[in-house]
Order: sequence, then structure tokens, then C-alpha cells
Amino acid sequence: MTKKLTETAMRILFLICASVSVIAVLLICRFIFVNSVPAISQIGLGNFILGREWRPRQNIYGIFPMITASVYVTAGAVIVGVPTGLLTAIFLSFYCPKRLYKILKPMINLLASVPSVVYGFFCLMVVVPVMQRITDTSGKGIITASILLGIMILPTIINTAETSLKSVPPQYFEGALALGATKERCIFKTVLPAASSGVLCGVILGIGRAIGETMAVVMIAGNQPVLPDSITSGVRTLTGNIVLEMAYAAGLHRQALIATAAVLFVFILIINLCFTALAGLRRNKQ
Repeated sequence: MTKKLTETAMRILFLICASVSVIAVLLICRFIFVNSVPAISQIGLGNFILGREWRPRQNIYGIFPMITASVYVTAGAVIVGVPTGLLTAIFLSFYCPKRLYKILKPMINLLASVPSVVYGFFCLMVVVPVMQRITDTSGKGIITASILLGIMILPTIINTAETSLKSVPPQYFEGALALGATKERCIFKTVLPAASSGVLCGVILGIGRAIGETMAVVMIAGNQPVLPDSITSGVRTLTGNIVLEMAYAAGLHRQALIATAAVLFVFILIINLCFTALAGLRRNKQ
């Protein structure tokens, strides 16, 4: 009887915790969309999304340059972070000696705990001067922000991919070896496809962090609300736009910033849905 009561109590506790998470998400969504509708109605959805000028003092609110900047910076972070993180996870899973693993694994976990402002300060002091010498520009722009975010998403991708690779039954690897495949072919043609769902999940989490990162990007992106014409151009992302102006915004300006958050929310949702659909297609093919 006592065991049954304990199980029932724990089931109720788990249900309450899950419900709190769902309710919190719903409340956030309600706040964002309810407060963004007036601004979008007054500005116009087309003018707001596709507008190329952001001038709050003149009541001109176009976030297309910020959307473009967020896409470019996130794509650059994926190009830098995903291959590096995936190959690192493969090394840790199949090649790394145990003694070296005991050193590398805590260091990777330590990367995940470093505050974003520390990453930004490091990039400002180390990477930006290097980019200044190489590109003969201010050093603050898309490529610098991409390198920074690529480093920041590494722990997420490495840990998720490594866990997924190690969860694949060893018979897959051993069976491929028994058929005469090389170790590398076993990894990339057998184990990696089997772990693709988990690896894809890590990539989604990494992209989510790259899109949502604010302070570090504000420090080294240049913060110029204009369309970039090269990878060295200074840009302002959606998150940077919100954090830079929310402190003094009021009225329509404040509502436009909340509407920017709504666009960012929808943007992340679309990316997640696309990756989920891609994962579903891969499972159907398998």
C-alpha cells in the first residue's frame, strides 16, 4: 500500500513539473505575441519584416538587416562549429587514449560553463586584432562573430554527438569490421548514420544557442543595423537589437522590439521544424 502511494505521489509530482514547463512556455509565448501584435499592425507586417531601415526616432522600424545578420552569423557558426564538434566527438569515442580522455573531457565540459561575456571579451582582445591585421578593417563583423559562436556551440555538439555515438550497439561497428571495412569507413558509413538522430539533435541545440546568443555577439559584431555587403561587415543581430535599445525604449519603439523577439521566436521554431522533418525523412529511408 505504501509503495503504491509513493508511486502515485511521484507520478503526480512529475506531472506537475512537466505542466510547469509547458505553462511557462505558453505564458512566454502569450506575452511576446500579445505585445507584438499592436506594433506589427501599426507598422505593417511587410514593412516590419522586409524594411531595410531601423530609425526609431523617425518611427521607421525595418528588421530585415537584423534578420539577414542573424542568418549569416548563425550559418558561419554552423560551418565553424559543426564539423569541428563532430570530428572531436568521433575522436573521443573511437581514437582518444584513456589518459588523454580524462584530460580532454573535463576541459570540454569547462567550455560549456564559461560565461558568454568572457567569450566575448576573449574574442575582443585576441580574435578582433588578428582580423584587423588580416582584413584591414575594424575586425568586428560577421566572420568574427561566426568564429566566436562556432567556439561557443562546440561543447553542446561534442557532448551530444559523443553520447549518441557511444549509444550505438557495438555490433554495428564489429559487424562492419568483420565484412572487411576499414575503421574509418565503419565509423562514417555505419555508426554515424545510426547515431544521426542524436547528432542532429546536438546540431539543433547548437544552432539555438548561436541564434539566441546576445552579449558576446554585441561585443564583437559591430552593431550596425545595415545590410552587410561582405563577411567582414559590421552587423546587428536580432538579439543584439533588442538588448541595445530595450533599456530606453518606450511606446511603439518598445513594442517593435518585442515584435523583434516574436520574429526570433518564429525563426527558431521554423528551424526546429525543418530539422525535425529532416530527421523524420532519414528514419523513413532507413
